[in-house]
Amino acid sequence: MKSKAHILVVDDEEDIRELVKYNLEREGHRVTCAGSGESAVEIARRDQVDLIVLDLMLPGIDGLEVTRTLKTSPETAAIPILMLSAKGEEADIVTGLELGADDYVPKPFSPRELLARIRAVRRRSGKSQEKTAIDDALLLGEIEIRPGMVQVKVSGEPVELTFSEFSLLLLLARRPGWVFTRSQIVDGVRGDNYAVTDRSVDVIVAGLRKKLGGCSGYVETVRGIGYRFKDV
Repeated sequence: MKSKAHILVVDDEEDIRELVKYNLEREGHRVTCAGSGESAVEIARRDQVDLIVLDLMLPGIDGLEVTRTLKTSPETAAIPILMLSAKGEEADIVTGLELGADDYVPKPFSPRELLARIRAVRRRSGKSQEKTAIDDALLLGEIEIRPGMVQVKVSGEPVELTFSEFSLLLLLARRPGWVFTRSQIVDGVRGDNYAVTDRSVDVIVAGLRKKLGGCSGYVETVRGIGYRFKDV
């Protein structure tokens, strides 16, 4: 992964655009700014953009529509998107994540937090799920997952999980740091012989954390959104 990136910053407030631009340029990134959703889509299609910092509340085409447009277009679908959202927009955040956005930062935000989130998104997008060893095992901190054997070890000791718990853990662990909404978890975990609902996701997580013991903190709650596996 290159240390420098071309980042598109989209916000209708000039002060915010300049603040984000200043901090990104200090880290050596090349920054292009846009004040509307229409111009953001045009730039993303025209230029080689490595990441987009996208405000949800935009005049004309809003951030959700920008995300939908870019993520359904083959030439722009792979561009990571980090959303900026004001308080009270939890429903929009969930929608954005389900449309394919990679993460979000609530306003007001600190430049330090924003830079950290951008680095994390770039790190995840710049590598596939290659925290693996021989025979497709996922090695994440103290947790070892062997999908083919449906086996989990914590600090070297085997842990017995239900099929739902194992499926949920594997779903999250394959994309560390990625926020999954409850409905995404339902789609990823449910099978032909058992049912998973939005409400039961919380129950499955509670049981999983209990069995993970000292590693329970690896499964993080993203308040109002869903869950993610700690990016270790």
